[in-house]
Amino acid sequence: MRQAGRSLPEYRAIRTNDSILEAVKDPELAAEVTLQPVRRYGVDAAILFSDIVVPVSAIGVDIEIVAGRGPVVAEPFRYASDLARLRPLEPEVDTPYVIETVKLLKKELSVPLIGFAGAPFTVASYLIEGGPSRNFTHTKALMHTDETTWFALMDQLSQIALSSLQSQITAGADAIQLFDSWAGALSRADYEYFVLPATRRVLEGIGESAPRIHFGVGTGELLELMAGAGTDVLGVDWRTSLTDASARVGHRYALQGNLDPAVVIAGIEPAKVETARILEEGARHGGHIFNLGHGVLPETDPGVLAELVSFVHEWEPGTTR
Repeated sequence: MRQAGRSLPEYRAIRTNDSILEAVKDPELAAEVTLQPVRRYGVDAAILFSDIVVPVSAIGVDIEIVAGRGPVVAEPFRYASDLARLRPLEPEVDTPYVIETVKLLKKELSVPLIGFAGAPFTVASYLIEGGPSRNFTHTKALMHTDETTWFALMDQLSQIALSSLQSQITAGADAIQLFDSWAGALSRADYEYFVLPATRRVLEGIGESAPRIHFGVGTGELLELMAGAGTDVLGVDWRTSLTDASARVGHRYALQGNLDPAVVIAGIEPAKVETARILEEGARHGGHIFNLGHGVLPETDPGVLAELVSFVHEWEPGTTR
């Protein structure tokens, strides 16, 4: 899962006081941070060290990632005139460092590399709210009061996400993940009307050029709609069991997830019990990528995660310890 390295002492040792947006501009540093969890845990894939706001920052949006808060936009997007502050992403010009990082990693990795981007809605929510939000009031207000501006914004952000993902695939990424972290704040009706078309443009734009993973937080009630956006794998957070997710979306899609990150902090024995339950559910579904149900928490003990990876690799049906 994204943020896999931030609990590692080797990560803290090489990170300076520069922001993540500056760190990703150093391909050798970004590649090393990507490799660290693979070396430490022996996981079956690597996920690119980057951030979902890298593309919009690269085209000139004044945005920074504030420690303990997240992405913060200096001047939030609220009006039609703000659309002029966006332009198409030219990855070779705007984010050449991301392309170079992927190329460096492909020379080093013995496991697949997963690239990623932020889904249009989640990136839009940061731009409109000006930062993280609990209620997304400005975002929902724009949806319902100015559909023309809303859909124009979503169209621009879908093209930016697609261009970024395509450049990562061309550089060598083996699969991609689209993070719609805050889609769970929406009703089914709002998601289907205001968000799904733009998400579908991104995932269908990737087509069969790479396996596609679609993930959101708190999206149990949206899973059927998200599955229909053009994905191969559906990420499920810890709030929805894989059994329920399987019943909702059927066996056409593989499932990814979904151990609660907080359970890892409880220790290896509780984590094993929960992991065994999840693996049993995943086995019944028939296509499952074991993962956390969201990002790694900073206070996570790397030793517990390492033991957990070994447990998953050695697990057989009926194994609980």
